[in-house]
Amino acid sequence: MEISREMIEAVVRQVIEQVYSKEKGKLSDSMYQVPNEPSVGNGQLRLLEIGKALKGNKVDEVVIAVSPEFGLNKAQTITGIPHGVVLKELIAGIEEEGLKARVIRVKRVADLAFLAWEGAKLSGSGISIGILSRGTTIIHQKDLQPLNNLELFPQAPLLDKETYRAIGRNAAKYAKGEPTDPVPVRNDQMARPKYQALAAVMHNKETQMVDKNADTVELQVKWA
Repeated sequence: MEISREMIEAVVRQVIEQVYSKEKGKLSDSMYQVPNEPSVGNGQLRLLEIGKALKGNKVDEVVIAVSPEFGLNKAQTITGIPHGVVLKELIAGIEEEGLKARVIRVKRVADLAFLAWEGAKLSGSGISIGILSRGTTIIHQKDLQPLNNLELFPQAPLLDKETYRAIGRNAAKYAKGEPTDPVPVRNDQMARPKYQALAAVMHNKETQMVDKNADTVELQVKWA
C-alpha cells in the first residue's frame, strides 16, 4: 500500500492530539500540517544561490550552513519560528561580536554534523553553525571530527529566538578564540514525545531534498 501525504498528516495529527489533549485541548491545523508554501509575514525569507561555495579567507567570518530544505517548502521550524527570523537572530548574534556571517547551503547531506563540518571547512575562521529545517542546530569547528562538535542543540522544540542569537554570539567567540560558556538551554522531558511524529515527517521531507552529486552553494539572504 502506498503511503500518501494525507495519510502521514493524519497519523501526525492523531499522535500529537493524543499527547496534547490533556494539556491544551484540540490543536489547530497549523500545528500538524506540513506546509507547501513558505511562511509569510515577519521573517519571510528568500535564499538566492549565487554560485559554488568556496573556502573563505577572512578570519572574521562565521559560516552558517543550512540544510537542503531550509527556507524552501518548509519555511519554519518545528515550533513555527520562521526561518527568516532564525537566520536574523543567528546573524545578529555573530555581528554583536564584531564578526560577519556567510550563508551556504549543503545539498548533498541532511545530517546535521556533516553539513556543519562542511561549513566549518569552508569558513575563513574554521567555525560554522549548522542548522536543519526543523531548527536543530550545532556549532562546529573544522579541526574536529564530524561527529564531534563545540556545542550541540538537539532539541529543536526548546530553541527560541533568544537561544539562536546566543548561538550566533558563541560561534563568533569561538572564531575569535575567546573563552566561551555553553549556551544555556531549557530542559523539557516531554519535548521529544510531543514532537516526535512531526519531527519524523520533517526529517523525511529533508532527506527527499538531498542531492548527493550537488555542489555546496553560496547564498544571498534577502527578507521580504
